[in-house]
Amino acid sequence: MTIPFHPDSFQLLGIPGMEHCPLLLSIMFFFMYLLSLKGNCFIFLLIAITKSLHQPMYFFLMMLSVGDIVLSSTTVPKTLGIFWFESHEISFNGCLLQIFFIHFICMTESGVLLAMAYDRYIAICHPLAYVTRLTASFIRAVTVASVARSVFIIFPMILLLKRLPYQKSNVIKHTYCEHMAMARLANADITVNIIYGVVILIATSAIDLLLIGMSYVAIIRTVVGLSSSEARRKTFSTCVSHICVIILLYVPAFFSFITHRIPHTRISPFVHILVANIYVVVPPMMNPIIYGVRTKEIRLRALLLLRHRR
Repeated sequence: MTIPFHPDSFQLLGIPGMEHCPLLLSIMFFFMYLLSLKGNCFIFLLIAITKSLHQPMYFFLMMLSVGDIVLSSTTVPKTLGIFWFESHEISFNGCLLQIFFIHFICMTESGVLLAMAYDRYIAICHPLAYVTRLTASFIRAVTVASVARSVFIIFPMILLLKRLPYQKSNVIKHTYCEHMAMARLANADITVNIIYGVVILIATSAIDLLLIGMSYVAIIRTVVGLSSSEARRKTFSTCVSHICVIILLYVPAFFSFITHRIPHTRISPFVHILVANIYVVVPPMMNPIIYGVRTKEIRLRALLLLRHRR
């Protein structure tokens, strides 16, 4: 049996066309990363220390905050290292580890967003059953299932990458390691990798999005049936934050997935890599802002905490 050749390290090229003028872009990424860390840590600690926020929806929000911190911390520091210190090298195993955490977090967050959609569905369509269905044991089961699903699905992807021989080049035209960008460096047929990528997208994110859509169809039908326009507005406003976060997570993700399978003669690598970087820094930065502004309980508790500190 032939042992696949693995280089000791890969070279991350960065963003094509921006190699010689990275200052503005890197400063932008740096401040977005700081806002992401500060915002998500604040949301996590605020929910943790406030007993009135110890409810299913806010627990899922805590999980989302942890995922956002890990996602941005997995990629942005290395991107800044490339821009500021010409630190292009990443070890082979480090590259695999980065790919694992990126996909693991994205898939887990998809499961969390599905759980949040179910929370809104029960709260609006079956409010009397909320306490009996959204129990502590249910939340633990959702957490374990989301994490286990991600590990079970992403681990074979890592094994598929590790089995490939890398003898053509060790230069990845990206700011961080990405599944298809790494697979394309292999001196072998990567059809299995491509098919597996499509399968896991359909089996996870696409199904999650379909179930979320079904939840909101039921929610809209219930909201439309309310007699008061003010009641309809208030009820649906509780879902706006969740919808915004869903858009922020799924739109760049599907765009990145599609552009990886379109020849670069049609879409510039610059566009693809820039969107991929936005995907790992903008949603983690915006999620705390969206929930902080749109969620009344979090907004009031945050103001009370800030006043108390003053």
